[in-house]
Amino acid sequence: MTDTCYHCGEPVPEAITLTVSMDDKEMPMCCHGCQAVAQTIVDYGLSDYYRFRSGMPGRPDEIVPEMLRNFTVYDDVRVQESFVETRDGGLREAHLMLEGIVCPACIWLTESRLNKTPGVISTKINYTTNRASIRWDDSRIHLSEILRTITSLGFFACPYDPGAREVLLEKERKGQLRRIGLSGVLGMQVMMISVALYVGEWHGMEADFRFFLQWVNLLLTTPVVLYSAQPFYKGALRDSRHLHFGMDIPVSLGILIAYLGSIEATLFQHGYIYYDSIVMFVFLLLLARYLEFTARKHAGDQVNLFGRIIPATATRINSNQTSEECVPVTDLVTGDCIVVRPGETIPADAVITKGVSTVDESIITGESMPVIKQTGDGVIGGSTNIDSPIWLEITRIGNDSTVSRIGRLLEEAQNEKPVMIQLANRIASWFVGVLLLLAAVVAWYWWQAGSGSWLSITISLLVVSCPCALSLAAPTAITAASVALMRRGIAVTTHEAVENLARATHFIFDKTGTLTFGKLQLIDVECLADVKKQECIHLAAAIEKHSEHPVALAITGMAEGTVMTASEVINTPGQGITGIIANKRYFLGTAGYIFANTTLVSRYAGNKNVTSESSSSAFLADENNILCRFVFSDQIRPSARALVAALNANGAHTLMLSGDHADIVRHIAGQLGIKEAFSGLPPERKLSILKDLHDNGAFTAVIGDGINDAPILAAAHVSIAMGKGADIARISADMILLNDKLDMLQDGIQIARKSLTIIRQNMVWAIVYNLLVVPAAASGLLAPWMAAIGMSLSSLVVVGNAASIVKS
Repeated sequence: MTDTCYHCGEPVPEAITLTVSMDDKEMPMCCHGCQAVAQTIVDYGLSDYYRFRSGMPGRPDEIVPEMLRNFTVYDDVRVQESFVETRDGGLREAHLMLEGIVCPACIWLTESRLNKTPGVISTKINYTTNRASIRWDDSRIHLSEILRTITSLGFFACPYDPGAREVLLEKERKGQLRRIGLSGVLGMQVMMISVALYVGEWHGMEADFRFFLQWVNLLLTTPVVLYSAQPFYKGALRDSRHLHFGMDIPVSLGILIAYLGSIEATLFQHGYIYYDSIVMFVFLLLLARYLEFTARKHAGDQVNLFGRIIPATATRINSNQTSEECVPVTDLVTGDCIVVRPGETIPADAVITKGVSTVDESIITGESMPVIKQTGDGVIGGSTNIDSPIWLEITRIGNDSTVSRIGRLLEEAQNEKPVMIQLANRIASWFVGVLLLLAAVVAWYWWQAGSGSWLSITISLLVVSCPCALSLAAPTAITAASVALMRRGIAVTTHEAVENLARATHFIFDKTGTLTFGKLQLIDVECLADVKKQECIHLAAAIEKHSEHPVALAITGMAEGTVMTASEVINTPGQGITGIIANKRYFLGTAGYIFANTTLVSRYAGNKNVTSESSSSAFLADENNILCRFVFSDQIRPSARALVAALNANGAHTLMLSGDHADIVRHIAGQLGIKEAFSGLPPERKLSILKDLHDNGAFTAVIGDGINDAPILAAAHVSIAMGKGADIARISADMILLNDKLDMLQDGIQIARKSLTIIRQNMVWAIVYNLLVVPAAASGLLAPWMAAIGMSLSSLVVVGNAASIVKS
């Protein structure tokens, strides 16, 4: 036995007898550390490291192979800080990005394998973003072992990082385009040559010329088979290793058997060639996968916009309260003091330590009116300061903030959707398994019967029963419906959206920005003294001329052509504003503000027009009289009435879930005829109500536009976002109303229901087709060329039926 360590090359001490078995040989190790590393290398199939290394490692960090060393480094707590969270009970949760995911079956395979691994508590993978959330018990299994398991499945995992994600997706996108481009360019040449060969079969062609064209087709098809179709082979190998029957297996078998059979027919000049079928098949499948990939990439890109409502920088005040500095928001910690000036976005959840202002929280809470905030009040990161500077103390930052909490609700809601997809893949796996078994039985039967046509019969069976028509039954109808919907200003972003819209029984609306425009408008001026309405508007506009408050914008927008100017303007945030016009002082604000700054309280104490003010009104007064009451409203969209009326007439249940005040919500619901209305709801409560509806059997459609709507949009059976709504609402939605015309949604529902009927028709046709042609192919009644025509015709029938949706 050699006296040097097989792993590190150091001398083995005389008292050490440690070994590791490699290739049926016991290799000496100098210490328990080398033994553990070497055994791990062998256990994970990396023993080729020893066969191909050119020498012993020169440094200690080279003793472990690079891949294994990279995995192990993720067990370091310092490395995990950026992407791992500690949960109750000592559990940890990592957010990883997976490369190589091409279909929901990949997700099902990965989740199933990891969830069976001892120590892994749960695994959830978002198909839209390829983002995996894995929770594990670190006392039973380390993150490096989880990463190795993922690698063994044929995927690559790394910490979730939007920048790295972009690099990986761009690399994948270019690879897919190269494969599509090659199969498309060469496929066109093959198809043109094949047309000449088919015409030659009917009208005659010289044997040498036919032989030459067949060889040209072989040369053109070979790169498509060997390069463009690689993703199918890799998927088939992965599925085979883990005994999972995915669609890649029959696809790969069909391509390879047809290719090998065509080579034999070309070499020996007998039998049929399928070069045109091969290139067409590969091109169409690659194109379908690329379209799905781009849709998922777009949705994933939009998810990253969620963090953009938080500004990149903040103005921090030093501990002595003597100076300010501009710092990245990522440098802020709990307890830091910052100042936020009018028009700026609040960078983190905080409490006001000094100042009074109004804050627009509509993007988070959905409340249309700005909220008065003063010392001691909490503010939400992502909301906008309107009136005056406020000094804040940070209370929550990063993952603990309200925005991050809503983001986690969104992620969890999105992760619930793949359950239905997994069920569909199990059914598809069963179908494919039966198909493969049938093909094998038919091939064996004809082979042992001594038939020389057993290969052509097997190819005919695989080709004719290829579930193209069955697979296209739903996608073609959904695609046609998507085109029809797009013509009406409704963009479809997910495959299940159209079908789910057709089945919806409960339609749930947000208020601000959905049923209403989301912008305050002056709807009435109630004169309370001897003064004209237009004069009141001009007086108020002169005072509010330089303000950006929503009330000021609503008033000044109605005062076109005014030439009045105000001096000595004094603004009291959250209460009102005063100024002098033509040597006379005017006051504009709440009744409390008017009473506090004038002697009018005794005159108007019993006047209900003044004392019954709501959050949507303001008063104009001089020092002697209250002149008028301005009434504001978030105006209802004209198209909302038509939609709600149509839904109620068709027996649907309509609801409104809003974060706004109860009186405003009741008023809007009554105007529109909505059956149920809930007010003052935070995102968590909205999600809870939606889940209760699901538990009671409701099939829900949610229509919203704000960040606070994102969780319920993601959790609904089908979700529709307003085109001008928040980015996070649009990426959470299955459909987007590009023109914000709600009445178009009624047309969309009719189109969706028709598409569901077309899907059922297509499914029946596909099943009947297979019941007829599979026995015929298995009995040898169909030649391969007949099978190819039958497969094409079955698909054309499905496509043609789906096209009727667009024509209608």
